[in-house]
Amino acid sequence: METFPEKGRSWQHGASRAHRRPARPERGGAVAATIKDVAASAGVGIATVSRVFSGTGAVSAATRERVLAAARDLHYRPSAVGRSLKTRRTGGLGLAVPDATDPFCADLIGGVLDCARTLGQHVLLDATLGDPAREAEIADRFAEQRVDGVIAVPSGTGDPWEGFPRAGVPLVFAGRVPSCRTWTGRAPAVLADDAAGIRSAVEYLVGLGHRRVGFLGAPAPGTPPDVREDAFRAALTALGVPVEEDLVARARPTRDSAYAAAAGLLQRRSDLTAVLASGHLPGEAAVLVARELDLRVPADLSIAMVDDVAWAELCDPPLTAVSRPARDLGYRACELAARGGVRRGPSGPVLLPTELVVRGSCGPAPSRRARH
Repeated sequence: METFPEKGRSWQHGASRAHRRPARPERGGAVAATIKDVAASAGVGIATVSRVFSGTGAVSAATRERVLAAARDLHYRPSAVGRSLKTRRTGGLGLAVPDATDPFCADLIGGVLDCARTLGQHVLLDATLGDPAREAEIADRFAEQRVDGVIAVPSGTGDPWEGFPRAGVPLVFAGRVPSCRTWTGRAPAVLADDAAGIRSAVEYLVGLGHRRVGFLGAPAPGTPPDVREDAFRAALTALGVPVEEDLVARARPTRDSAYAAAAGLLQRRSDLTAVLASGHLPGEAAVLVARELDLRVPADLSIAMVDDVAWAELCDPPLTAVSRPARDLGYRACELAARGGVRRGPSGPVLLPTELVVRGSCGPAPSRRARH
């Protein structure tokens, strides 16, 4: 079939000018297809193509499929830059966690990324490292980048994030809320049911005969009790077991602080028979200190903790743990942020169930005697 050159292109002789198919972009630097090329290939107007990719306006199913088929054939991708200039948004979600290497946070991040991928969103990730000043900088950066929504695992009061709802940007807290004594629910949250998890662990330990149960990793001195400490106290009280203040060990969320708190607790209370750690850092510290003090687990000391991280099952003996659904928390938080932070159903945080995973680190309480 004859071809005739026309301004650098070759066209099949006799092809309809209105429905001719632009050349497919080749790898190696050729000009990419434009929205005009897609419209010409699908035999529709540019406005129709725009409605298909923006998801706005009425387009029939047949027309939509024709446009998408043409876009696939031409390897067309909508311009994120153009879309952001028009909407004044980047089309992405901001995600702030305390530590991206932390096992719980890593699973939560995985859940956010899974959800974002299905929604066609990209995620801007940063770590606060538990530093309020750094958290404020990250919040400012997300605001400057005009993200479409924010998912935050707050480190403190949550003040750095308050401007987003006022600016009409969806904000969702995940895993925990800002200092629960001051948080007023101004932003939605997706949380694990920590209170139920702590209650199940306390009931299990008391059921094994333990009456001197330590709580390791309560919020540092000068900060209000959190949900886990409140639940620990309430569970013991409900079971008729006195709450001894000397058995509540406080620590900051660092390995050094957790270790110091565990060492102080186990050395000053030789009559302690069980420890419930509020997270995997104090749980790790309890295991290390017990080993250094030559305490047999569970013969001398039973240990349970919140967060069923991978190493818990590898301990000798494996650790009993409250499993929190980190990946599901991230996925649900991303869904909520992507639909504008509007929660369907009853108000209040979205609570996901926890599960007590019983392993070999807990046993019957030893006889009432001081350890040597």
